[in-house]
Amino acid sequence: MVSAAEQLAANLNFGALAKAEELKKRIWFTLGALVVFRLGTYIPLPGIDSAAFEAAFLAYGSVDVAFNNAGISPPEDDSILTTGLDAWRRVQEVNLTSVYLCCKEAIPYMQRQGKGSIINTASFVAVMGSATSQISYTASKGGVLALSRELGVQFAREGIRVNALCPGPVNTPLLTELFAADPERAARRLVHVPVGRFAEPSEIAAAVAFLASDDASFITASTFLVDGGISGAYVTPL
Repeated sequence: MVSAAEQLAANLNFGALAKAEELKKRIWFTLGALVVFRLGTYIPLPGIDSAAFEAAFLAYGSVDVAFNNAGISPPEDDSILTTGLDAWRRVQEVNLTSVYLCCKEAIPYMQRQGKGSIINTASFVAVMGSATSQISYTASKGGVLALSRELGVQFAREGIRVNALCPGPVNTPLLTELFAADPERAARRLVHVPVGRFAEPSEIAAAVAFLASDDASFITASTFLVDGGISGAYVTPL
């Protein structure tokens, strides 16, 4: 039986074999009609983002949902006084430019079919400032929020919804690794979460599934906060 990944590769007429091979590297996993690509974590390759969406469309006949979930937070991204231009650009490329590229490719498919939902992962830091700075990360997620809001308004009359998912800290390997190296930093952040813990990935996934579904048909251009109450808190419980 041909796997979804093999079908995707077979259905696409690439201009060069190298592009086909690169796309296959970026297929993370497939589940039924769900195709998950790793796009934003790679150095941009001309045409690879369009190739991914074309492959999905040819394999399944539509592009109904695009979930752009890119994010890195390297230790070099710190205060504006110490963060170098290379670190700034690297974070912007992965966190913001990749979202721009994927939205740019997804929207024409959704325009033709008259519907679609795009969910872009921003962050609670897009709506709040922090004295523990990650300047490029914060700026990139603010950009994702503004981009999503504008696209949500621009394409609303065409049946395309675009929302910015703004999670609080999530219990992922990236966060675990970051805070394991600096427990004091973790404690400073955790104290601001009213529910007293970081989010689990399944809780964020549930929010994405909701925004992708018809249950969210009247929600677009939103700042969809899933942050354990951080953005609404002045002080937190002891």
